[in-house]
Amino acid sequence: MVVTEPIKFAVGTIFFTRSFVRALYEYLKDDKVPLKEGPKGIGITHQDSLPKELPSVIDIKKKLPKHCFEPDVPTSMYYAVKDLLLVAVTFICILYAHKYENPWIWWPCLLMYWAVQGTFFTSIFVIGHDCGHDSFSSYRSLNDVVGNIMHSFLLCPFYMWKLSHRHHHQNNANFDKDEVFYPVKESENTPGTTVPGFGFGLGWLAYLFIGYGPEKRKVNHFNLQHPFFINHIFPCVLSVVGLTVWTTVLYSYACTYGFWAWFNYYFVPLFIFSSYMVVITFLHHSEVNTPWYSDGQWDFVKGQLSTIDRDYGPVHYIIHSIGTHQMHHMFTHIPHYHLEEATTHFRKNFPELVRTCNEPILPSFMRMFKKFQAQGVIPDDTVVHYYK
Repeated sequence: MVVTEPIKFAVGTIFFTRSFVRALYEYLKDDKVPLKEGPKGIGITHQDSLPKELPSVIDIKKKLPKHCFEPDVPTSMYYAVKDLLLVAVTFICILYAHKYENPWIWWPCLLMYWAVQGTFFTSIFVIGHDCGHDSFSSYRSLNDVVGNIMHSFLLCPFYMWKLSHRHHHQNNANFDKDEVFYPVKESENTPGTTVPGFGFGLGWLAYLFIGYGPEKRKVNHFNLQHPFFINHIFPCVLSVVGLTVWTTVLYSYACTYGFWAWFNYYFVPLFIFSSYMVVITFLHHSEVNTPWYSDGQWDFVKGQLSTIDRDYGPVHYIIHSIGTHQMHHMFTHIPHYHLEEATTHFRKNFPELVRTCNEPILPSFMRMFKKFQAQGVIPDDTVVHYYK
């Protein structure tokens, strides 16, 4: 497993390069040139694709295997340890490659390291993400310990993120209450230019420190006095302690081995991971003909069904099937290793509720980013908003 996953990723880099070139072309070409056809998928080809009568959460749950809702500690720990081991092995490999002074060997190895390690960082985050939803295990204390370890490694305040992320799940696709990448009302909009691609990795860091959207809805994840966190001071402080310890380790490493060692071996992969976070978060909640609701029109089932499943190609399983987003949103307590099975049963029993987009990730991201730029500010009296 440790050997084969980097090999799979290496093979996939050619497809990544192809997608990147295509995405860049889509972003730079004239907006007036119409696309030959819309994105291919299910539930995104026209508005109002959902039936008027929707099943309840209980109705949907009855159609899924019961074991999909049961986390298994040995299995969860296997994935956690495996991901940490992959990061360690990849780090050792680049240290070995550094012994070669030939730039024709060193630079390709370093570029590959950045991409591979950034992807493995993302897989670590997804394990912590399971912990935040208590789908890692049935033991809250174990979830919090593992979650703090995983997210502290990525400079993410685990418990604060857990609370804000919970708020997102409770209000998904509600543009009056959701957490990030929601369309903003004209009266709440602050005029300005959105950084291309939301700044990719910088956008994730800005979200943690500043928040998203109108001032009154922004969440600084390091402000323990925020209403989200004020009643959870002790676990939030523990997350701050974990971050402080890891930051001290990073500082000591930089002092010992130099700034460039820290930059190349940790910061760039961290930036790649942060870029993954922006792309993943945006794409699973933004697509044409997928509704955003006002608070008066929103309900839980409709909101969770306004997520889109996507496939991440050669890294889909490395980042733990995070692309199976509809089932994750409907039932957050499903462990990542049961999401594919749950999704299969959901699609079989409720084909009319499925939303998928089959377009490659990067072209899809740049296409939807342009639509967000053009259509992301909405009239105050909007009831339901669709990107077109």
